[in-house]
Amino acid sequence: MAEQIPRTFNRRSVLKSSLALVAGGLAGASARKAEAEPAIKNVNLNSSPSKLQITDMRYAVIVKPGPSPCVLIRIDTNQGVYGLGEVRDVANYQYAMVLKSRIVGENPLNVDALFEKIAQFGGISRQAGGVCAVEMALWDIAGKVYNCPVYQMLGGKWRDKIRIYADTTESDDPKEYARRAKERKAMGLTWMKMDLGIEMLKDQPGMVMAPSDMSKWEMRNQPHPFTAIEVTDKGIARMSEYVDAVRGAIGYDMPLSMDHLGHVGVKSAIRLCRAFEKYNLEWMEDLIPWYYTDLWKEITSSTTTPTITGEDIYEITDFEKLCQTHAVDKIHPDLATSGGILRTHKIGDMAFRYGVPMAMHFAGTPVSCMANVHCAAATRNFLALENHSLDVPFWQNLVNGIEKPIVNKGYITVPDTPGLGVTLNDEECKKHLKPGTGYFEPTPMWDEKQSFDDYIFS
Repeated sequence: MAEQIPRTFNRRSVLKSSLALVAGGLAGASARKAEAEPAIKNVNLNSSPSKLQITDMRYAVIVKPGPSPCVLIRIDTNQGVYGLGEVRDVANYQYAMVLKSRIVGENPLNVDALFEKIAQFGGISRQAGGVCAVEMALWDIAGKVYNCPVYQMLGGKWRDKIRIYADTTESDDPKEYARRAKERKAMGLTWMKMDLGIEMLKDQPGMVMAPSDMSKWEMRNQPHPFTAIEVTDKGIARMSEYVDAVRGAIGYDMPLSMDHLGHVGVKSAIRLCRAFEKYNLEWMEDLIPWYYTDLWKEITSSTTTPTITGEDIYEITDFEKLCQTHAVDKIHPDLATSGGILRTHKIGDMAFRYGVPMAMHFAGTPVSCMANVHCAAATRNFLALENHSLDVPFWQNLVNGIEKPIVNKGYITVPDTPGLGVTLNDEECKKHLKPGTGYFEPTPMWDEKQSFDDYIFS
């Protein structure tokens, strides 16, 4: 390969070299040596980054206990550098693959410009999974090309390790629930979350008031204010027994959060928040859909129990509305929905200006986990990162190149290796493929654009 001349120079070295040439007529090897010292010394100079191009995108679908399947994508380039990303859990590979025809031929280092090109294909909840997966993979490529970790390209890190919080699986027996919580603490976790929903009361009369014969759609898809479901005093007392048991097991020296209460009305949400105030919860999560800003503010203003939402929000403006009005006490984006690494980092910076802390929702494989870790490391007002896979024995074996165990005594160490810092363990990943699917097989069926949708305004 022909010798390449770096495109950036150390200004001082160049100036000294020029003066020396004028004064003494120096030439030859010493002049070339001065010229060959770039300001950025870690750039991959096998070929110019400006000529880097995306050549392909492929996928593999991984199945694991907990939220699953999880779609991994790989973006290849003309220089042999590739990037890994992940579609949000329980979303389809098609969300990502429809973007292939829109990014092939582009320079992957133009992360922000490429994101804006495909951002129109994102949406709330899982609909943003493809856009975010591509964004993660672009940062992975950029880090490998410039030989630095992703967090460094976001401005550096505030912390060397990332605090993890984890769910405790439900049980009909409060004592069993407490035992499981105690096990979590024994693992070294310093933050815990418990799921506690009204389904725990379903076979107990007089605890939940609801219209009879409600359909699955009414129970799962109808927004909370329209279900007419309310919890009685008796039901609140029973739910308090579970919280009391967990607090008794783990004590009051560690944060305890709560999620999945069920589609209950706003007034019941307020009454539950007030009933749980004595347990000093870190937050109650997703009490109603995130877009009811005024109703969120009503709940938040009615209790000292902190509120949080955000895992299904895509647009930064929607997060800002919640923060600006202080409708919730904290926000909780899922990076695989909220626009990927850079936008989630920007969401954190925005929230910081309003005095709002940011936790991070996550339930996928170690690929998306590491995208979260880099973002969390670089975001000042970060609190803790969720992990749904502490009980999945093969979870950390899906990747190589990172310190093991990945979750160690409640923390993940921020890697200093280039990009996201992980490679796939192909042998282990192939063991957990969704039946009937392949492993990063060619995807020529996604090479052509299916519609002219780049013209989004006139």
